[in-house]
Amino acid sequence: STRNSAALAAKQINASGGINGEQIELLFADVGVPPAEAAQAALRLWKGQGAEAFVGMHDSAVREALIGRFNGQVPYVYTPVYEGNSCADGLYITGETPSQQLEPVIPFLAEKEGVSKWYLIGHDYNWPRDTNALAKGYIDDAGGEVVGEEYVPLTVSEFDSSLQRIKESGADAVLITLVGGGSVGFNISFAGFGLDEQAIRLGTLIEENTLAGIGADNANRLYSSSGYFSSIETDAAASFATDYYTAFGSDAPALNGLGQSAYEGLILLAALANKAGSLDVAAMDAAAEGTTWSTPRGDNTMIGRHMAQTIYLADGSSGAFSVVASFDSVPSSEACSN
Repeated sequence: STRNSAALAAKQINASGGINGEQIELLFADVGVPPAEAAQAALRLWKGQGAEAFVGMHDSAVREALIGRFNGQVPYVYTPVYEGNSCADGLYITGETPSQQLEPVIPFLAEKEGVSKWYLIGHDYNWPRDTNALAKGYIDDAGGEVVGEEYVPLTVSEFDSSLQRIKESGADAVLITLVGGGSVGFNISFAGFGLDEQAIRLGTLIEENTLAGIGADNANRLYSSSGYFSSIETDAAASFATDYYTAFGSDAPALNGLGQSAYEGLILLAALANKAGSLDVAAMDAAAEGTTWSTPRGDNTMIGRHMAQTIYLADGSSGAFSVVASFDSVPSSEACSN
């Protein structure tokens, strides 16, 4: 879905005149590898194949390695959900940060669902920990309290002891910052324990693929917060979905926030470079603040090298996401100061 979304963006950018009048060509590298190897793969694209700009959908450790490798010499758009506060010359962020996903959503859910006792569970690395550090403040501001907090290794596949602690805590809401298969396994076990009757769940990285793995039978009262869902009911989102499945077939990989973020990144890259008049980092940095663009996510603005965007809250109880609330033009409190 990421590769397809990037290809669709490139096709549309080229149809609109390209970047500063030049057609763009996509080069791909797999950076689902250790950071040092990812940096070498990027270097080969840059110095070996002549890549003039980068759009990356990958983890934060790889991002930091690429920032060090590029050293502000080439534009780099980073697109997935992340922990915030990454700032460097030539770096532009489209991904949702914790303040965007949680500051408007936690008080909304507190009122909608009548919840106040939150349990925080995530994998043991910087994104979950940084997310929860901010979440605690939003929970407090909404009149709630944190009744438990824990972090588990990425290798953990059995959550019985964690689920027992959640049950005993009396939590009526659980904030989940687990990723991939860990999130799927936890949520299946959560429902198996009957905890879906005790507590709602809110995930900040539960997209369509993860929800499919969890399954409708295990998704009762499961919410997700994101800048994009395939079920967004806007003309722009519907047009994007039509273009995507027309281009890649009805059996193409399902649309989701992570995959769509690559589309977002390329559209931003074109908007910045066309505004600056070149792909020169200094010129793009000078032009970045206040840049606006419209995509399936809505009307977006670059503020502090990050993307002020609409945030959607969706209910996955049916096994498919249904948007229940949207929050327009939410800025990131983890943006850069210049």
